[in-house]
Amino acid sequence: MKDVKGVFRNLEKMLEKASWFDDGWEIYNRGNYMQLSKHNWFNQNQGGIHFETFIEGPQIKQKSFPICMHVEEDCPSQSEFIRQFMALEEKRIKSWNGYKKLDSSYGICQRTLPLNFKNLEQRLFEEFNRLRVLEESIDQVLLEVQ
Repeated sequence: MKDVKGVFRNLEKMLEKASWFDDGWEIYNRGNYMQLSKHNWFNQNQGGIHFETFIEGPQIKQKSFPICMHVEEDCPSQSEFIRQFMALEEKRIKSWNGYKKLDSSYGICQRTLPLNFKNLEQRLFEEFNRLRVLEESIDQVLLEVQ
């Protein structure tokens, strides 16, 4: 088993070097669990708006893991935010290969990836790059619901 923490450390470095990554972006890396968010997304306690992935025991056993977007309870007007955000972005998200809408109270979308350690950092980097294009709509809806 390859070192998952090492994969996430490398991914964190790749994200920080990305042309779009600036002072507004934040990474929460717990070793085998990572969130990417913006400072104004109410994610200071990992319970706001964020993109997330994790590779823990169950994912290793299943040989697959998720990458997803969550809007959790620290987001102001959570249900209204989700309603407005999905009105803007549901069509785009559905057009992304492998992404599905989540039906939980806080889940927006998720893609499940095979746990293949060949180029795993690059694969995760590509998925975070895809998700981060939702930034403008997230910021727009936050302004409307606050």
